[in-house]
Amino acid sequence: MLKNIIFDLGGIFMNIDYNLTEQAFIDLGVPQFPNMFTQHLVNDLFEQLETGKISPEEFYNNFRKATNSQLSNEQIKTAWNAMLLDFPVERLHWLEAISKKYKVFLFSNTNQIHYDAFLEIFRKDTGVQEINTYFIKAYYSHEMGMRKPYPASFQKILDEQNLIAAETLFIDDTYKNIVGAEEAGLQTVYLVAPKTVLDLEL
Repeated sequence: MLKNIIFDLGGIFMNIDYNLTEQAFIDLGVPQFPNMFTQHLVNDLFEQLETGKISPEEFYNNFRKATNSQLSNEQIKTAWNAMLLDFPVERLHWLEAISKKYKVFLFSNTNQIHYDAFLEIFRKDTGVQEINTYFIKAYYSHEMGMRKPYPASFQKILDEQNLIAAETLFIDDTYKNIVGAEEAGLQTVYLVAPKTVLDLEL
């Protein structure tokens, strides 16, 4: 019996292109960037950023050291945010409808830099001030201090919201996150482009 749905954000409600950020850093003279961060790989520096262990300012400084570069904070921020595209409004209309049937939550691996940027994109695309109001609660890794795919991060949400894992569906576009959710006992949907939430039958 499905009662709850936990959604990823990027690739589900927000379009993302990791290649744009990879290419932006390569163009800035950081050819090793693909060895530091991709959809499927996160090194320690980015893990610290996405779990709120370091501030954006510390991230910029540590990134310069790690890449032996002289890039400005603004150059790093612009390249890092290049992957963030748009919020198709029809997916948000779908979310509004589905939230009448199920308890809906958000769980996103993100960071303060991306969070500030995608909120601005969201407001521009939708005219709505706050994406978090679409969910009973929105969980962001940099605020939680935990990130996917670790099963403990899913368990924290289940415990805090008094959800039963077997009654809870997790939807994500990154396979290792699906594996982590299944280890925590959740039902899962691995949703990969070109499919979107509009193709789901729930």
